[in-house]
Amino acid sequence: MVPVSVLLVEDNEDILANLYAYLEPLGYELDCARNGRTGLEMAASGQFDLVVLDIMLPGLDGISLCRALREEHGVQVPVIMLTARDTVADRVLGLDAGADDYLVKPFALRELEARIRALLRRGRTQESAQGGELRVDDVCIDVAVHRVTRQGREVKVSPTGFRILCELARRAPALVRREELERRLWGDDLPGGSALRTHIHELRQHLDKPFGSPVLHTISHVGYRLGREEEPGA
Repeated sequence: MVPVSVLLVEDNEDILANLYAYLEPLGYELDCARNGRTGLEMAASGQFDLVVLDIMLPGLDGISLCRALREEHGVQVPVIMLTARDTVADRVLGLDAGADDYLVKPFALRELEARIRALLRRGRTQESAQGGELRVDDVCIDVAVHRVTRQGREVKVSPTGFRILCELARRAPALVRREELERRLWGDDLPGGSALRTHIHELRQHLDKPFGSPVLHTISHVGYRLGREEEPGA
């Protein structure tokens, strides 16, 4: 089995020591950066399979680092963001910057490793999918280059937001039940709390809000659908 390389961007020596002590015996190849600017340079090199990123960093905070990694460098490596705060606003901020997942401190090392495995599985599934374009009304999803446009304007979405759009577009205009969408995104390693709702909220800010008419609809207590026409309860 090819070793998985993980970049740890964390300035807390105790946390770093615990991560090394837990993950290295499991076969992960680890490297670390103790400040944001070094972390960005290393993450942008493209040599890592996944990045574990703290928000509070010297030099460059984790939110700015993740945003620069996605927007300036175009690197789509999976990112798990570590945060000491768990409000919806904080989670949305991290997801909006391009993080794939988040974990609140203090966290269980076993849970972190489970989330790493889940993200890597998602990445392999996505890589195996065929490329091409998905179109729903005025939304165009270029699967091959991970690009979303609406009315010809590029829409910035997080990696998880992109996967949500692909799942909904492939079934449009049909409804996708919430439980099914969660399973397709996370498999058996379902995140706790309101992770899917947070991703949907963040996705709407970019896909619907600037255009005045919604295409992403919530069917209360049931699921989600992509398409221009409104449905009862949307």
